[in-house]
Amino acid sequence: MNAMTETWEEAFREKQMMWGKDPANSAVFAKAYFLEHGVKDVLVPGMGYGRNAKAFIDEGMAVTGIEISETAIGLARSELGLDVVIHRGSVTDMPFDDRTYDAVFCHGLIYLLDAAQRNKMLRDCFNQLRPGGHMIFSVITKEAPMYGRGSRLGDDWYEIMPGIKMYFYDEEAVRREFVAFGLIEIARIDEPAHGGVSLPFKVAICKKA
Repeated sequence: MNAMTETWEEAFREKQMMWGKDPANSAVFAKAYFLEHGVKDVLVPGMGYGRNAKAFIDEGMAVTGIEISETAIGLARSELGLDVVIHRGSVTDMPFDDRTYDAVFCHGLIYLLDAAQRNKMLRDCFNQLRPGGHMIFSVITKEAPMYGRGSRLGDDWYEIMPGIKMYFYDEEAVRREFVAFGLIEIARIDEPAHGGVSLPFKVAICKKA
């Protein structure tokens, strides 16, 4: 490998890991919640390069990931050292196994799907919860600065830039979409973003009876 190739690969790796190695605030919240409730294993759809999954692994929880990007999976292995099961594929094609889990955690993903896909994903995740299990989803809210930008595709649904479609939630929308899946609590969490700003998220906490 020559110096130019090595420099390019380092830059590419940094771009792919643009959120750093620390977990999102939502994952820190979920970790504490799962520890309090005795969670032993967690399904993480949209695992990315694993920064949030690692928060659970470091506390002794077993993690199974789902991730569509081969590059992200490679980074999870090489940069974070994650030796866990990762199903490669889209969350819209769940389930990837017939296991059930104590918990499901998903950060910053479901709002990129359309209404039918969001409902299917929630149903699929809920179906893989054991009785008494919990799932935590974080969703971006209408207070985010990019709300209303780009092409309007539907109510609170925008293509904010070419190829990037986002659905923005308020508390009513969270209740409407999650109530059928054991919604028990909604919390607000701000997530750091680039440029020293933060983005407003809501965290939906669900429990399977």
